[in-house]
Amino acid sequence: MNEYILTLSCPDRIGIVHNVTGWLLGRHGNIIDAQQFGDSETNRFFLRVHFSLPNKESTHELEKSFYPVAYKFDMQANINEANKKSRVLILVSKQGHCLNDLLFRTHSGQLPIEIAGIVSNHNDYASLAHSYSIPYHHLPVTPETRAEQEQQILELVESYKTDLVVLARYMQILSENMCAQLQGRAINIHHSFLPSFKGARPYHQAHARGVKIIGATAHYVTTDLDEGPIIEQDVQRVHHGLTAEALTRVGSDIESVVLARAVRWHVEHRILLNGERTVVFR
Repeated sequence: MNEYILTLSCPDRIGIVHNVTGWLLGRHGNIIDAQQFGDSETNRFFLRVHFSLPNKESTHELEKSFYPVAYKFDMQANINEANKKSRVLILVSKQGHCLNDLLFRTHSGQLPIEIAGIVSNHNDYASLAHSYSIPYHHLPVTPETRAEQEQQILELVESYKTDLVVLARYMQILSENMCAQLQGRAINIHHSFLPSFKGARPYHQAHARGVKIIGATAHYVTTDLDEGPIIEQDVQRVHHGLTAEALTRVGSDIESVVLARAVRWHVEHRILLNGERTVVFR
């Protein structure tokens, strides 16, 4: 199936959609779905077009053909094959709920990705990875070996031809260099208590304070810890009768769902950066 997705952002002005659809008409393209958003605050325009062509063409040739339109409107534009599965590398530590959820969704066909490998600073989930026939890389880390361990991870990103790195409760702070290397292609998940309950056992801290709402946030990884552009969030009300362990179970479920949504929207090319924020076409 010759289906593609064009995503773009540019300064907002008259004629953008006309020129994009004119380019598609010139290639005998058919629009399957289109979504757009104009931000009056930043004066930027965002567009996602899912289209088909009568013949198979490479994304390189399509982007080359689209360049005059992109240049004319000062666009940041990308064209991707709609049905090509993204290759994902998952990083995990000792909490495996998000990893297990991603593995199941992928294996059952609910998530359109290919998990190339799993990396962990612990060996807890080696057997789980092997049960799905996915390579598992145990890379322990200490403050003294952090740079070497991160270089090993980056080498795996390169060797696996990774499109996206997912930090599925990977409890290590990435260096500025690694964040820069993975800019725009690494997603993290954390509980939404931040910055109130930092550090270990956040749900136990929240329980001690009697919180009434808990949640999770998925965001892109940046050098600012847990402050990258937000992709998705969700919350659930809780009450005084829940123990810290029960809060943890509720929080784990929310984290898993929110991370899965963020991964799906990224690999379906539904997310466009708008400064420190995101535009998510659902």
